[in-house]
Amino acid sequence: MSRADVAEPAQPVRPVSGLWTLGLLRNELVTTFRRWRTLALLAVLAAVPVLVGIAVKIETGDGASPGGGGGPAFISQITNNGLFLVFTALAATLPFFLPMAIGVVAGDAIAGEAGSGTLRYLLVAPAGRSRLLLTKYAAVVVFCLAATLVVAVSALTVGALLFPLGDLTTISGTRIGFAEGLGRALLIALAVAASLIGVAALGLFVSTMTGSGIAAMATTVGLLITVQILDQIPQLHALQPYFFSHYWLSFADLMREPVYWDDLTKNLGLQALYAAVFGSAAWARFTAKDITA
Repeated sequence: MSRADVAEPAQPVRPVSGLWTLGLLRNELVTTFRRWRTLALLAVLAAVPVLVGIAVKIETGDGASPGGGGGPAFISQITNNGLFLVFTALAATLPFFLPMAIGVVAGDAIAGEAGSGTLRYLLVAPAGRSRLLLTKYAAVVVFCLAATLVVAVSALTVGALLFPLGDLTTISGTRIGFAEGLGRALLIALAVAASLIGVAALGLFVSTMTGSGIAAMATTVGLLITVQILDQIPQLHALQPYFFSHYWLSFADLMREPVYWDDLTKNLGLQALYAAVFGSAAWARFTAKDITA
């Protein structure tokens, strides 16, 4: 009997357990939040409320109204209640700073690994491409939440140090307690974080299209800027409700009494649609892509 007739014993296939997946996600989160680039982005986000708070404090030192009624939403209320600095800071960072930070992290998720030559080694693990891609996206979503909370916590701290705290007046003119105001602030932060999941999926898709992390980040940020410019052109009003940034500032409706849910639900539905479309596109691209780096 030849050796060819002897069947080789089958090698056991190592199952991919849920604990292994959680370990992969934990490692991805540790890697993401240890990068100097990530820390620099979070530092910039934390600095925005500080600058806004100091500017308002200096401007209102003579008793004048901040901004003369202009500027980001809620800015005229900051001197009466420091909690409004949370809403103002989120309104100021959402159009550019927050999505830019998300675009940088999402754009680098796959392309950065390919550019550094570590993507092939990640795929040697038993998770497979689909699980790796899902883990990358989950890490970006966690960063969306972390970045938003950094802005909110920084704003709350600065607001408490520079301005009085207490009951606050909603957009509808009703008064609510400070505890309820804190609850509304948390809901607003969660709504802002949810507004960024579409951008995260878009950046992840772009990241699967190239092997250069810098190119992926620049493309994602460029798309963010382009979409927001298009969202301001009146002649495109028929298309604007489908732009991912169109309902971003709908979080202000959480400060109404009662809460106006229409634009909020439209925003969440639109972000879910973008996440589904570009997440599926990223999966189709990544699972069929030849990994050479």
